[in-house]
Amino acid sequence: QVQLVESGGGLVQPGNSLRLSCQASGMIFSISVMAWYRQAPGKQRELVARISSSGFTNIVDSVKGRFSISRDNAKNTVYLQMNSLKPDDTAVYYCNAVQGFNGYWGQGTQVTVSS
Repeated sequence: QVQLVESGGGLVQPGNSLRLSCQASGMIFSISVMAWYRQAPGKQRELVARISSSGFTNIVDSVKGRFSISRDNAKNTVYLQMNSLKPDDTAVYYCNAVQGFNGYWGQGTQVTVSS
């Protein structure tokens, strides 16, 4: 089992930044991909960014140029740096880890972008 704990969400004004963290614990060996998803009210959960164990990253077009993903393997932590936030970025952000055929989710952290 893998446990994921997200942190760093909150209320920010448009144009500001936030950094989300996701720390993995438990049987974390062989985690191949870690990712961030988000789910806005009334919408489906969507991929935001992902990073492989080798550091290859994929950022979706809607946030490309504003968001970045990184991981610190020594701390078993993945980060989502979010800059130039917009009201449309308001959502619950979830961390995801893929290990073999298993996928694990964190509890989510709320990000609200509003003036």
